[in-house]
Amino acid sequence: MSHASPIVDEPFPFPQRWGDEEIERLSSAMRQKSLFYWKGPQTEALYDAFRAHYPLKHIFPCSSGTASLHVAVASMKLKPGTEIILSPITDMGSVIGILHQQLVPVFADIDPHTYNSDPASIREKITPKTGAIMAIHMCGNPCDMEAIMNIAKEHDLIVIEDAAQAWGARYRGTYVGLFGDYGCWSFNDFKHLSCGDGGMVGTNSDDIGSHLAKWGDKCYNRITNVRNPDELTHNYRMSEPLSAICAAQLGKHNDIISRRVRCGTLLNERLADTPGISIPKVHPEDTHSFYNYMFRIKLDELTVTKDEFIAALKAEGVNANEGGTTEPVYSYTLFQTHNFYAGTWPARDLGLTTMDYTQVCCPVAETFLKERVNMPINEAMTESYVEKVALAINTVAQRFAK
Repeated sequence: MSHASPIVDEPFPFPQRWGDEEIERLSSAMRQKSLFYWKGPQTEALYDAFRAHYPLKHIFPCSSGTASLHVAVASMKLKPGTEIILSPITDMGSVIGILHQQLVPVFADIDPHTYNSDPASIREKITPKTGAIMAIHMCGNPCDMEAIMNIAKEHDLIVIEDAAQAWGARYRGTYVGLFGDYGCWSFNDFKHLSCGDGGMVGTNSDDIGSHLAKWGDKCYNRITNVRNPDELTHNYRMSEPLSAICAAQLGKHNDIISRRVRCGTLLNERLADTPGISIPKVHPEDTHSFYNYMFRIKLDELTVTKDEFIAALKAEGVNANEGGTTEPVYSYTLFQTHNFYAGTWPARDLGLTTMDYTQVCCPVAETFLKERVNMPINEAMTESYVEKVALAINTVAQRFAK
């Protein structure tokens, strides 16, 4: 039975994401003679601001998080048909670069409680064709990087960390993105830090780093100014105005992350004993930076469907949804039809892989997506607002518990 007025009796809060710091840097950029990134003052400031949190030796600012991942994948120079293992619960941006390089995404199942790739499933998916693992830190919850790095070392595999949703997330006290051979981040409009659309890719490897930038800058050598490309690359550069915004955003990094961590952690505490739901599992030594808040409903313990549960939450003023798609990436039409290049897939047509995505199944991931409830989190949410959200979820869960 619904209340006369919703438990969450105030509108969902939205932060003022950009302000004087961004305006000041943008104004400075507008007075420059050039807005090109190379040796640009805003890009140089971005390097410093980024390294203040993520001290990687070699970094390249990109046009998107998708671009950052493509730069990483391309710079590995893996032969067509090589396999890269990753989670099936991710954005298309994680797989676009893999497919464009004629490599083969191989989907490992997830841990049912962290929603990240299960190291045991990763291990099961390794074949002689495996070249890399992409560790995707889902919603800001760190992957089990010790297990993943041990598997990679054992099989001589490259590790890319997709930290697009994981600004400020820490694994055993260290920021994610600093464990693998590559770290990749997104400045997309919906991420913790944003310039609308942008990204960053970085590495501590001198072997990789010496040629990292060329994979996003048309294979031009900006140091020698020689234009004699020896590889087919892309143009994924970030311009000075976007670098200006990103540099200012990184100055707010700790404040934004800490506020989101407080909100998500408080929800986890308040919902830990709620009947009929399962909260995200976070290792006590890790920091989940809560790109959003996702939990599972236990349908066998409730008298309603997921849609009815979400509708009841909305009636109580909770900003809840099913979290976008309810299908894993491999269920998308282009995977089911293998329509990667005008109705063809050269890697398979040339006999470099026998992968058939119509036969792929990650049962834990598929079940999770059918049970997932998603709620946005941002730094404008107060503790009192989060308490109301938690009370509303508890009330709805109690109402429909068997």
